[in-house]
Amino acid sequence: MFLKTLAFILPWPLRRIALQKWFGYVIHPTARIGLSWIYPGKLIMKEGAKIGHFNMAIHLDQMEMGAKASIARGNWITGFPSNTNSPHFSHQTLRRSLFIMGDSSAVTKNHHFDCTNIIEIGRFTTVAGYQSQFLTHSIDVMENRQDSDRIIIGEYAFLGTNVVMLGGAELPPRSVLGAKSLLNKKFTEEWMLYGGVPAKAIQQLSADAKYFTRTDGFVY
Repeated sequence: MFLKTLAFILPWPLRRIALQKWFGYVIHPTARIGLSWIYPGKLIMKEGAKIGHFNMAIHLDQMEMGAKASIARGNWITGFPSNTNSPHFSHQTLRRSLFIMGDSSAVTKNHHFDCTNIIEIGRFTTVAGYQSQFLTHSIDVMENRQDSDRIIIGEYAFLGTNVVMLGGAELPPRSVLGAKSLLNKKFTEEWMLYGGVPAKAIQQLSADAKYFTRTDGFVY
């Protein structure tokens, strides 16, 4: 805890060196972390990746951010590491607590990511708005035990404000999840607007929509 606190208060150039030397993190010289408590088991930040202020990322096996991936502020990213003697999830011997962001993907503000299992966000995807929840674990009432499953979000997807995704859910590439929707299963059809509680396919999207073909992740 002492080394974590010391690294936290250092100016960024020194903090990057400390995080790499003391914790073995891999952080590109152009990557940056703001005033945030970011201490997964393993951290990889590629070229231009950035984390803003007031975020927390703890109790993870690994956190990986692709080139130019970004996390804005006020996000809570937590999990349940696999290297524990806890009886929780002991039946899932291959479970990994991972948070993975593809190149040029973006997470905005005040979202909660439960990475008890894998959460993967595809490249050029945007988790927009506020207060969305991504919950990979829950209680299996039939077996009376904690259980988990991964959440997968495809590339070039767009997630509106205040959505919920549950373990086992998948949002296809080049699709939209409407505001306040609940996605609780795997969908495969691309170029589709999904929405509702629970979410369902609502409307086909135009292949001419420029969001789905952009080469710059930042949307002006």
